[in-house]
Amino acid sequence: MSELSFVSREQDGLGIHILPTQKFKTTTILIHIQLPLEENLVTRGALLPNVLQRGTERYPNPAHLQRHLDSLYGAIFNAGVMKRGERQIIQFYLEIANEKYLTDSRPLLEDGVRFLGEVLTRPLLENGAFAKKVVDLEKEALTKRIEGLIDDKMRYANQRLTEEMCQSEPYRLLSYGIREQIPQITPEALYAFYQEVLASYPVDMYVIGDVQPEKAAELLRQHIPLKPSGVKELPPTSYKKDVAEERVITEELNVAQGKLNIGMRTQTGYADDDYVHLMMYNGVLGGFPHSKLFMNVREKASLAYYAVSQLETHKGLCMIMSGIETGNYDKALAIIKEQLEMMKRGEITDIELNQTKATLSNQLRETRDNAGAIANMDYNGRLAGRRRSLEEILDAISRTTKDDIARVAQKVEIDTIYFLRGKGEAK
Repeated sequence: MSELSFVSREQDGLGIHILPTQKFKTTTILIHIQLPLEENLVTRGALLPNVLQRGTERYPNPAHLQRHLDSLYGAIFNAGVMKRGERQIIQFYLEIANEKYLTDSRPLLEDGVRFLGEVLTRPLLENGAFAKKVVDLEKEALTKRIEGLIDDKMRYANQRLTEEMCQSEPYRLLSYGIREQIPQITPEALYAFYQEVLASYPVDMYVIGDVQPEKAAELLRQHIPLKPSGVKELPPTSYKKDVAEERVITEELNVAQGKLNIGMRTQTGYADDDYVHLMMYNGVLGGFPHSKLFMNVREKASLAYYAVSQLETHKGLCMIMSGIETGNYDKALAIIKEQLEMMKRGEITDIELNQTKATLSNQLRETRDNAGAIANMDYNGRLAGRRRSLEEILDAISRTTKDDIARVAQKVEIDTIYFLRGKGEAK
């Protein structure tokens, strides 16, 4: 068995994936529940893990939970949500010491799995619903988190670009939900939603560490007794969409630095043969300090405080983000577009190509040192319907040519340009 081979079993919407490896002295357990990214689900989906991690029947408040985690040799636990294409993923994470490396004979793996089972299947209830005080506290915290997005202008600008670019698509939604929906959520309604989630949506459980696969799988089945019935088949993420025209959106806020963000459709998804070439495209364009955007927009032309690009793996989007002086808008936009045209023409230097191959490969190799990253790579493949091994991706990177990158670049089109400028400032 290779270092990164999962022992997996999937049945009735429940997947159990075990990676036995001696690489780590801790054991990492992750639970992923996927929901469709929809207006009527997303806010409750964001609130639910926050409420569940506040307390259980046995550990009724955060202080009790933390004391128990401390007793498990300082186990690390958290829960939250993330967006993967047009999916909202509820995630529970536990990292716990491996009992093989301790003098104590306590069965820590079983204790850890039992703890996650407590959180997920035996929540703190009050009159047949979630405790009102807990729900109210988490509703307030979620409201503040959404409202606080505007204080981080980089994230705010990227979210506004996403909303404008994907107006009629689920991907426009923030993973934290919709602020206006929060007051309407009652403890009773959230508990009913919780029951629906466990019964009707796909669940994947991961264990990574020096474990016996059969024993670990049996512990999961014993202490996290999920028995989904009638699991819903979720629609695939749509990533191919023609661009009718290039849209420009300008907004004003009290900002010292303008944010020029550009959203592009790549027409390429994770499962496509060209996906690794798209990773290389992004790396040459703006993924690293040696990339075209950084070197030509920031360093040579001195038109930006930062200039980077990033991919949305499952949605097939490439986002360019830059911080500029408002007066430099036209010049900065022109030189960014010039870099995009150079990519289409395959005007890539040997240094850009080779440095991108080396840096991207090293970045990916680092995932071997992080159990959560290993699980996420496998999970991304399952979500997309095509799993790739790390070795397969590294080999494809090494064989990527300038022509491969230019071919991918030909499919990339600007959809929306979003500019956030200071109030009263002219472009």
